[in-house]
Amino acid sequence: MSAIPFEIKLKRENKIYYEGEMLTGVVQFNCPTESKHDGIYLSMEGIVNLQLSTKNVGIFEAFYNSVKPIQLLNTNLELSAPGKLAQGLSEFHFELPLVCTKEPRILYETYHGVFVNINYQLKCDVKRSFLAKSLQKTQQFCIQYKPNIVDAKKLPPTEVAFSISPESLQKSAKERISIPRFLITGKLDETECCVTKPITGHVSVQHTEVAIKSIELQLVRVETCGCDEGYSRDATEIQTIQIADGNVCPQLEIPIYMILPRLFTCPTLITKNFKIEFEINLVFIFKDDYAVTENFQIVLKRVAPPGESKFSRDG
Repeated sequence: MSAIPFEIKLKRENKIYYEGEMLTGVVQFNCPTESKHDGIYLSMEGIVNLQLSTKNVGIFEAFYNSVKPIQLLNTNLELSAPGKLAQGLSEFHFELPLVCTKEPRILYETYHGVFVNINYQLKCDVKRSFLAKSLQKTQQFCIQYKPNIVDAKKLPPTEVAFSISPESLQKSAKERISIPRFLITGKLDETECCVTKPITGHVSVQHTEVAIKSIELQLVRVETCGCDEGYSRDATEIQTIQIADGNVCPQLEIPIYMILPRLFTCPTLITKNFKIEFEINLVFIFKDDYAVTENFQIVLKRVAPPGESKFSRDG
C-alpha cells in the first residue's frame, strides 16, 4: 500500500501559545484512493531534556548520568477507530488543553540550548497492517509566558556604566606593566530587559597606545544542569556581532545594538533541576591580537510594552 499524504495544521499560524489555552487544529488527509487503517492517534508532548557537560563530569559519566527528562505535557487522543479513509480530503479536528498537571505544574517557555532543551510537539500516528508501513507526522509548537504589563511598569532603571583600563583588569601588577595603556568607557542601557527588545547602549575609546582591530558584542547562555551525582555549569556562545571594525576615532560614541534571537533565548529561568541564565561580553581586540573582555550578567523577562492593554491572538 502506498503512503497516505497528511499533515497537522494548527489554528494559530504563528504556533505560539500560552499556558492554560486550548491547542486547536486539524489533521488533514488527502487520499488518492480509499485507504484502510488500524486507528489514528494524536499525542501532545512537552519535555525538558537535560544533558551534563563532558567538561565537568567526563565523557562516560555524562553519558550514563544524563539528568532524567522532565515531562511537562503528555496527552493522548484517538482521532479515529480502525476503519477506512475515503478518497479525497478527510479532516479530524482536535482540541487539547495546555496545562501541566504534575510537578513542576508550570509550562516553561520553548528554548533550544546546548545542555537544556525545552520542546513541545504534536505527533500523529496512523496505524496500518503488517503489509503496509505505519505512518507518522510531527508538528512543533511554541509556549511563551504571557507578557506582564504590571512588571513593565515596575521595572527599575538597570543601566550600567563601565570604565575599562589596565588597572581594572584582573591581572597581577607585573602583568599590568606589559599591557598597553588604554581607557574605554561606555554604558549598557539595561541589564534587566525584555526578550523582545534589543540590548542597547554605547561604548567610547577615550585613548589607546595600540590601535584597536575590532570591537565585538557577544551573547552567552549559561546553562546549569543537576542530578544526584552532581551538576554541570557551562557558558556557550549564542551569537556575536561586530560593532566596530578597525581603529575608531577617540571619544566617538559607538552604539551597542543587539536583537535577541528567538528560541535560542528565553526569560531567565531558575529551577531546582536546572538554570538558564544569560550574559553579555564586550570584547576589544587590539592590533597585536591582545583581547580584553568586559562581562555583564543580564536578566531577561517577557513584559508587554507600556500602554498595551491586551494580547493580540489569532485563533
